Amino acid sequence: MFSSAAIFAACSSKTPSDTPTAAVKGDTTPALAPLVIDTTLGAVTPTSAASMGKVPVLMVHVVSDHDAAWTVTKVRFQRTLELLYAHDYRPITVAQLIDKRIDMPSGKRPVVFTFDDASPSQFGYIERNGTLEVDPESAVGMWLAFTRKHPDWKPRATFCMLSGAEAGRSFFGNKNIDGQQDAWRFRKVRFLRDHGFELCNHTLWHANLSKYPDAFVQEQIARGQLAIDSAVPGYRVRTFALPLGKWPKNRALAQKGEWRDPKSGVVTKYSYDAILEVAGGPSVSPFDPTFNSHGIKRYTMFVDAVDTLVARLDRSKNGYVVP
Repeated sequence: MFSSAAIFAACSSKTPSDTPTAAVKGDTTPALAPLVIDTTLGAVTPTSAASMGKVPVLMVHVVSDHDAAWTVTKVRFQRTLELLYAHDYRPITVAQLIDKRIDMPSGKRPVVFTFDDASPSQFGYIERNGTLEVDPESAVGMWLAFTRKHPDWKPRATFCMLSGAEAGRSFFGNKNIDGQQDAWRFRKVRFLRDHGFELCNHTLWHANLSKYPDAFVQEQIARGQLAIDSAVPGYRVRTFALPLGKWPKNRALAQKGEWRDPKSGVVTKYSYDAILEVAGGPSVSPFDPTFNSHGIKRYTMFVDAVDTLVARLDRSKNGYVVP
């Protein structure tokens, strides 16, 4: 889908971690206003018959003004949040799903949002009078506005990011594409981490891993992880999303591998607790003996697909309900 880009080099120099309101040394972009969010996680959910149902794991790519392939409109995205909330769904991350930490009241239903490819439509900034603001029309902006309205709809989603892709998909925008500056990229990744969202690796530039040799596969995955570590040093990346849903020839390399930088000789190792596929959702419950954290099925969010899924789970009564 995307070709290789050398812009990873611009992403790979480490800078100190910061909070959403603190400036990074050498970063001349203005600080953001704080948003107080409860990021604590609850205990492991007890098992019951009610917790054996299906869990929607939704996949979002582009949020735009028009419906298209891999695209959902801004209006529909907002309406989907409202629909899910009205049907007692509350968001969790992939990490929470596999850890069975479904921290919500009895009778509520978990839903997992995953965002692939790190486009500016998912997370954009606007600079107004010297102040950086989250674009209210980006997915993150709409999500946080919904959180302010409904505090029990927490910033719980998993962002599967590219760090060296073209078309502005380097950590949610680069090269001034859609008005997004290179200097804002790390700040966006830190903002997501600080507000309780999960960071997920989606490779360096979205290569179809099924077409490449083992060494290339490991480089793509390891360099994607290295870029996340550059933005948030020490962050443990637990989830990996397969580009195009394609497994490498050696499937084990999607879960675990290593890459040696030919210039520095430094070896980067990776090992993931969860692997996301592209289709086949909704997912079975993490309590179900058939649940496979290294092959989680997802459900693409487009047009009225989520409306249809929610109605189907309501009719069949086989959706996951917190006991």
